[in-house]
Amino acid sequence: MSGPFDLTDRLAVVTGANRGIGLAIATALAAAGADIIGVSATIAVTGSATEKAVTGLGREFEAIQTDFGDREAVSALANNLAGRPRPVDILVNNAGTIMRSPAAVHPIEDWDKVLEVDLTSQFVLTQRVGAAMLAAGYGRVIFTASLLSFQGGVNVPGYTAAKSGIAGLTRALANEWTAGGVTVNAIAPGYIATDNTEALRKDPERARQLLDRIPAGRWGAAEDIGGAAVFLASPAAAYVSGAVLPVDGGWLGR
Repeated sequence: MSGPFDLTDRLAVVTGANRGIGLAIATALAAAGADIIGVSATIAVTGSATEKAVTGLGREFEAIQTDFGDREAVSALANNLAGRPRPVDILVNNAGTIMRSPAAVHPIEDWDKVLEVDLTSQFVLTQRVGAAMLAAGYGRVIFTASLLSFQGGVNVPGYTAAKSGIAGLTRALANEWTAGGVTVNAIAPGYIATDNTEALRKDPERARQLLDRIPAGRWGAAEDIGGAAVFLASPAAAYVSGAVLPVDGGWLGR
């Protein structure tokens, strides 16, 4: 008998799947039974760590290289995925980038790149794949938001704007799509030990300040995000849509 978190034979697309949170989400979805298409600008066509993790769990895996800063490439990816005979059941929009510098001197080129990768490309992909989900009458869309979907951050104006936009996009799509069988939610990771937080973790004073505020008393692990993704992708979350779920060790409750 299948359980409330069973994803057997579902097909999940995970962007930004080459490492970190994306790798952890792909692995967790595969452990719950899903086959995986992993997308990243840098993922190896064969032999990646993500492929080894997914196939090691007995699930199918395909890698697709796509630069999320290239809108034409993202459009081609969207058309590819939406036009396949096997429908995409779960879309995890996890690809992203971050550029750090004070707002007063933040290069407009950095702003443009972050908004393109972290917000516009997410909509381009989700619009096309979501339309196919609506036609099929079923789908699960999961965005990767951020604590900065709720807060302002420091020295990351483009990233904060993009992640605030992701929270709004999550709600907007949920309003339109949930009645058609497609739920739309987001996960807001806290301070997770990934490449995006490396600069913070290497700054002793800033790292101490952050850890002092986190009730859990530790940096999050990428694997901490996997369970939340499985939940939102599963039958257990059939009545959850338009939510931005913090997975932050208690940071926002402080």
